[in-house]
Amino acid sequence: MTKIQKILTLGFLITIAALVYVESTKPVPLSWFPSYSNEDKIPYGSYVLFDLLQDTFKNKLEEVNLPPFEMLKDTSFYGTYLFINNTVNFDKSELEKLLAWTEKGNTLFVSANYHSEALLDSLKMKTSAAFLFSNFETRALLNLVNKKLTSSTPFLLNKEVPILYFKEIDTAKTTVLGVTQVFNDTLTISKPKVNFIRMPIGKGLLYLHNQPEIFTNYFILTENNIEHTQNVLSYLNNNTTIYWDNHYKTGKKTSKSPLYLLFANKHLKWGYYFVLLGSILFILFEGKRKQKPIPIVVPLTNKTYEYTQTIAGMYLEKKEHLEIAKKQIALFFEFIRTRLRLPTEHINQRFFEALASRSNSSVEDVKSIFLSIENIQKKPTISKEELLVLYQKINHFKTKVDGTSTNK
Repeated sequence: MTKIQKILTLGFLITIAALVYVESTKPVPLSWFPSYSNEDKIPYGSYVLFDLLQDTFKNKLEEVNLPPFEMLKDTSFYGTYLFINNTVNFDKSELEKLLAWTEKGNTLFVSANYHSEALLDSLKMKTSAAFLFSNFETRALLNLVNKKLTSSTPFLLNKEVPILYFKEIDTAKTTVLGVTQVFNDTLTISKPKVNFIRMPIGKGLLYLHNQPEIFTNYFILTENNIEHTQNVLSYLNNNTTIYWDNHYKTGKKTSKSPLYLLFANKHLKWGYYFVLLGSILFILFEGKRKQKPIPIVVPLTNKTYEYTQTIAGMYLEKKEHLEIAKKQIALFFEFIRTRLRLPTEHINQRFFEALASRSNSSVEDVKSIFLSIENIQKKPTISKEELLVLYQKINHFKTKVDGTSTNK
């Protein structure tokens, strides 16, 4: 890496580190997620309500994490079943079990902006949304109709929320408990819309409520709104166990992957990004294969030919023709063993025939060569002419084998 590349990389890393620091120290924005979970302290969580219920009902408050269909299989399950969420969508079979359970003398309380269609159809009810044509804001005014629980001034839910009311109800069986209206600059409900009702189901009671935001941390901790929440829940004070549903909760806890746990914490998240970015930069700049230049090695030259010439010259100068002939004979025998794959231990007629067939020579030519070899091996000295004749015969033989002359 060059000096300029190192400076640029260092500057880039410092910039990234500064961005990570700024981002990690920035205040976390307030979440308005409609959780309704009793573990969440965000505005639309229900941590405060659950804490108040625990103080009020003590050991008569229990959490239920199973779906109603599974929970109602328990024959000892008796009391008040409390559902609070933005949407509570029972399916048909689940609803039938819940209504059958209510008929036995239990209480079913459901607070939601959007109720199950199966529930509304079963009770022959319809809901509708309230709004003002002159104002796009939909802040809710809320009050109860019971003279002991009503307030002289309606309670204001000072936040943009959907305002749902019961457009059609069975007035012969249904008791209206609470009303609502879109806030229009005055704390007065002049055109009340029904948003809280009670209906007998066999020996039990069904409560339907249309503004679950009154059970959130935000509403309860704003001014004296807790009074309205307490008045709504006062209908549940029947000395039975209250079962708090955790299944129908938008913010219910589920099993998360390790990466989710990293991203849930801003410091861990930016630390993860920093490590990931650093790894990428390392691969880009340092991942290239580094190796010293490989020197060129000149292969050793074959000096055998020059060496042979030198030794042959020495023998010729000393006129040691017999020694040269012996070397030629030895090399010739080696040639037969390696090239023609014939053993040379036994020189006989069978050997001559085999050698002739493998060398494209006649048996007479082969015998002539070996006759010359035998004569030379018997003599104490030979002349230059005899050495030359031996050489020519061997060379002629090798030429027939591979088609080229040889100087071996």
